This record gives sequence, C-alpha cells and structure tokens, in this order.
Amino acid sequence: MTFHHACTKLMRSRHTNRIASLPLMHRLSQTLMASLLCIAVLAFASDTSSAGPAERGASDAQATSNTDTPQRDSATQAQRRTEVGPSPRRVPPKRKGEISFDTILFEMDKEEPFEPSMITKEIRALEGKVVKIRGFILPASVFQQVGIKQFVLVRDNQECCFGPGAALYDCIMVKMAGDNSATFSTRPVAVKGKFRVTDEYRYPNGKYMAIYEMEATEVE
Repeated sequence: MTFHHACTKLMRSRHTNRIASLPLMHRLSQTLMASLLCIAVLAFASDTSSAGPAERGASDAQATSNTDTPQRDSATQAQRRTEVGPSPRRVPPKRKGEISFDTILFEMDKEEPFEPSMITKEIRALEGKVVKIRGFILPASVFQQVGIKQFVLVRDNQECCFGPGAALYDCIMVKMAGDNSATFSTRPVAVKGKFRVTDEYRYPNGKYMAIYEMEATEVE
C-alpha cells in the first residue's frame, strides 16, 4: 500500500461519518483541508527521502576529510623534511694537537714516484710540533709484546698500509723517546710525540719506504 493510499484510507475512516452529517459547503471544506494535509505530508516525505542520501554523503565526505587531514599534514611534514634533508651529524671537535691520517694526506697517484713538493703547506706546518694521532701498530714491525722501542703506525690494521705499493701517507715510523716504550695491541692506539717529515727511510733502489716520523713519548 502506497503512502497516498494510506492517507486516503485514513481520511475516509476518520471523517466519512462525520462529513456525511455536515452541510455541503462545510463537507467540501473539510474534504479540501484533508486533501491538502495529505499533499503536505507526501511533499515532506519526498523531500526527506531525496535529501537524506545527499546530506549523508556530505556528512560522510566531511568526516573523511577531517580524518584525512592529519594524514595529509604528516605527509607534508615528511616531504618537507626530505626536501630539507636530514640534520647534519655533529662531530665533536678534536683537542688541541690531535690530528688524523687524513690530516697528513696529499695528492699522489698510487704508481707515481714521490716528490717532496707534494707535501702540502698544512703538513709542513706540523713539522717539529707535538701531535697526537690514532692508528694501529703494524704487527710485522715488532718482535716483542712489551718494551717496544720502535714500530710502524698505520692507518688501519691491514698489511696494505706499509711496504711496496702502499700509500706513503698511510704510515708513520715511530721511535720511543728516552726510556719510554710501547706495548703491542691489536686495538687502535693513540701516539703522542714530535712529528716531522723525513727522507731517511728508503729502499736500496732509492724509493721511499716512509716519509713521516714521530719521536713518541706516549702510546695509549
């Protein structure tokens, strides 16, 4: 049964007996009012059914928009962080007198013969100064575990840092000053002493074996 039929039935059931006893004009007036009431009810029902999905859709869209807003904000912030780049890592400054093997590095091809002119002015400025540098004791350069008086300090614990074909700036000839001595360790050690550039370490064929030397007072 449609909503219109229900209205008609209701009008008839409630007003038929009553309308029949009224004068003609009064009956027409009552009938017209009942019809207008049904039309108004039908119009209201039609508006509600047609507007409901649209309103629900708008409400859902608004809810979705509100839910997506934090996600969009997070994505925007992440994109900005990517464009700006990660924060640079803070490297603690070296203490006064501390250097590294990078400090004494200079331009030189592996097969190129060494020339004293290759030494930079920054390296020359270290001549005769007390410095502290970290590296490894070359195992092949020592013959005892304690009481070591001289050894080769290298950049890392690989054999490639000293000898034919190795980079001259990756090793330092260390001599212990006075009664000082060193103890062998496979761990990195810090050597403190007077740094200088030298040309006394050569092979029989005249090629350089090493160009750096330290007169050390401490090996930690």
